[in-house]
Amino acid sequence: MRRFFTSESVTNGHPDKVCDQIADGILDELIKQDPMSRSACEVIAEPGAVHIMGEITTKAKVDYIDVARRVIKSIGYTKPEYGFDENASITCSLHEQSGDIAMGVNNSYSDSSTLGAGDQGMMFGYASDEGDEYMPLAMNLARKLTMRLTDLREDGTLPYLRPDGKSQVTVEYDGRKPVRIEAVVISAQHDPDVSLEKLREDIRKHVIDPVLPEGMADDDTKYFINPTGRFVLGGPAADTGLTGRKIIVDTYGGYAHHGGGAFSGKDPTKVDRTASLALRNIAKTIVAAGAAGECELQAAYAIGVAEPVSLAVFTYDTGKLSEDQILSWVKKHYDLRPEGMIKRYNLRTPIYLKAAGEGSFGRTDVTFPWEVIDQEALADLKAML
Repeated sequence: MRRFFTSESVTNGHPDKVCDQIADGILDELIKQDPMSRSACEVIAEPGAVHIMGEITTKAKVDYIDVARRVIKSIGYTKPEYGFDENASITCSLHEQSGDIAMGVNNSYSDSSTLGAGDQGMMFGYASDEGDEYMPLAMNLARKLTMRLTDLREDGTLPYLRPDGKSQVTVEYDGRKPVRIEAVVISAQHDPDVSLEKLREDIRKHVIDPVLPEGMADDDTKYFINPTGRFVLGGPAADTGLTGRKIIVDTYGGYAHHGGGAFSGKDPTKVDRTASLALRNIAKTIVAAGAAGECELQAAYAIGVAEPVSLAVFTYDTGKLSEDQILSWVKKHYDLRPEGMIKRYNLRTPIYLKAAGEGSFGRTDVTFPWEVIDQEALADLKAML
């Protein structure tokens, strides 16, 4: 059966990603000084202004406004003509975590010696055998395109590019197998003096062609490069940004389920983030072992309770073991209580800003602990095949 699937990605200069990076830049600074910090930080960005809000409980002394300015500058918003830069007006309104929430997190409902989950909710982790990154191909390519836009802007190859940008890739499948690229969309923010003809020629030559796998594009592949014809005003100057609005970009491009919880600005007691990272690691290990061609896990938590209230494995008829067998293996090797996940993946370290800009999964430019496969667990699963 032939079918199509599309995923999108955005650059680190997208207004929502600016907010995600400020929130996670703040989280990293908190964790550097006080690894036990609690954070649920939200950020809004608009033309010439940033607003930092939320709940933070910490012993750290952090200049939140200075962190925001440094993050904005590092992204590339350094010129007043962009309509938004590191000199933006920044307000900060933060308060401590609710004592009612803290009580349940500090002492689990069933075991006061360990952390309880920071919220209720359901989380998913996913992996597939569509590439070395164990990611759906459309999402993998879309992310590589936006990261290449950023790289070529920063290294001066395409000096007229500005920080904001988007990509979209449509993949055609024959059954489960990706067979060709149907369409590629790139929208790249740019200086006003570059011609549309040059921009489209450069984007095709330097961005798209080096990223698409050989033989996957053909004469019928469609290319849409800055289809509106002009993208000078971008970032928060053109569109209000907000933390947590790019949850699909942050994960699997819509190919897998999503529980709805955002990642950025949340400390590792928040299972929205921590369980999603852990479940991605487990799914990746299952596919890497050859136990399934694709795998999705779901866990659900109750606030203040350490153990998941449910855990499920789905292999969508690609498994070489039954889902019950794989689930037994998961329970044997992985502690999915918050404290267990935090320790296993070393989550009380300042690693979150790196994940906020281009996503947490399938990255090849940085090695996150949740992307590293446990070789003992892998060998045990292989032995079961």
